[in-house]
Amino acid sequence: MIKWIQNLFSSTKTADNTSDMKPEVHEYQKNNIESVSTKFLIVGLGNIGAEYVNTRHNIGFKIVDFLAKKEGISFETVKLGALAQYRFKGRTFLLLKPNTYMNLSGKAVQYWMEKEKIPLENIFVITDDLNLSFGSIRIRPKGSDGGHNGLKNINLVLNTQNYARFRFGISDEFKKGKQVDYVLGDWDDAEKTALPERLETASEIIKSFGTAGLENTMTSFNGK
Repeated sequence: MIKWIQNLFSSTKTADNTSDMKPEVHEYQKNNIESVSTKFLIVGLGNIGAEYVNTRHNIGFKIVDFLAKKEGISFETVKLGALAQYRFKGRTFLLLKPNTYMNLSGKAVQYWMEKEKIPLENIFVITDDLNLSFGSIRIRPKGSDGGHNGLKNINLVLNTQNYARFRFGISDEFKKGKQVDYVLGDWDDAEKTALPERLETASEIIKSFGTAGLENTMTSFNGK
């Protein structure tokens, strides 16, 4: 009898200790998780409007536009932005250009993450960076906004800094007090000549992120 009572309490304790129990994952849930893990949201940051198309601050838009044109796919106007879908090696890349203006980019990112059920680790945000020389590449798994209004709003809306970002260097060749004019200005002639090769590399980075993973992509492309 004593042994039976001990077993009863032991069983109850195990059942209540849910922190040590792993939830059962049914087969249909496994399939759904696998499906989600092959879908990636690639967010190019920029400002809408013809006056911003060729500006340094719009390099995020320019990179996803380059990939879409190269692969023969088109953007469609959708809620909070423009979206193009690209399939490569069993992965689906959703290329997003938010139409919320830079300082409200997080709203579009959150909406499409939730709508397409894309996990945080499959988000890749592309932005300009004044602290890097022109065309330099820096890929990171997380980080602060670095003073960038687009990243600042995404961090705020998602309530995290833990998402991958691809910073494209635009350098800081501007006079004191002229930062806004510089980032919202057009590329100079030398930059325009060098851009096609840099855009080609950037498109390969996007594909690598979805197929080879973040760590391998960082190893292959950072500093190049």
